[in-house]
Amino acid sequence: MRKDELYNLIKNKKMPTHIAFILDGNGRWAKKRGLPRNVGHQKGAATLQEIAKSCNKLGIPYMSAYVFSTENWKRPQEEVNYLMEAVKKLCLDAEKLVKENIKLKIIGTHDNLTNDLIEAIDLAVAKTSNCSGMTLILAFNYGGKQEMIDCVKKIAQKVENKQVAIDDIDEKIIEDNLYTKNIPPVDFLIRTSGEARISNFLLWQIAYAELYFPKIYWPDFHTKELYEAINEFQNRHRRFGGLEEQ
Repeated sequence: MRKDELYNLIKNKKMPTHIAFILDGNGRWAKKRGLPRNVGHQKGAATLQEIAKSCNKLGIPYMSAYVFSTENWKRPQEEVNYLMEAVKKLCLDAEKLVKENIKLKIIGTHDNLTNDLIEAIDLAVAKTSNCSGMTLILAFNYGGKQEMIDCVKKIAQKVENKQVAIDDIDEKIIEDNLYTKNIPPVDFLIRTSGEARISNFLLWQIAYAELYFPKIYWPDFHTKELYEAINEFQNRHRRFGGLEEQ
């Protein structure tokens, strides 16, 4: 089916409120073509911008992308440096997001980040803060287990300060202390490259997400592939533990 046909098929049906992506396969895409891994990351960055614009056009309120995990520091230093610069460049080009009316939020820790990168992140978030379209959440220097550890510490501190009673701790209190406070849970999680793993990404937030594992690498996941994925999502029956959609 052509891209325009797919768009017409999905545009008036229910969209995910929060769609999340594990951007897998950049390095393998490059290796397959005899190119350096960083070329794959460069193509992957362009794909991320394309998909963000397409999700915004579809009226999807929230999009998350896993761009650098806390485990990715184990990669070769040259690759790590390139990924740091790629995120910095995206932040310095925040005017492009403003033009698309996309608000930027970055979740993760500042551990091991340089001061100039932290400043670029903070400036980009501030520049886009008044945008009213889609919120683009970049999970950068992020780990789901670390998020849970930080959440537990915050709640424990509030209990110690008598701001919260132990018996009052519930799902809402946990969600209010995650990095994603005030962001709805993930409806639809897509991991490219055919790998069927979560890899420590949004562990709490994906509890009832629909999962989709296309076999193509992230640089080849374009708007047409997004529309195909959403068509698949729209044809699934979500039960949330019950017998019919709640």
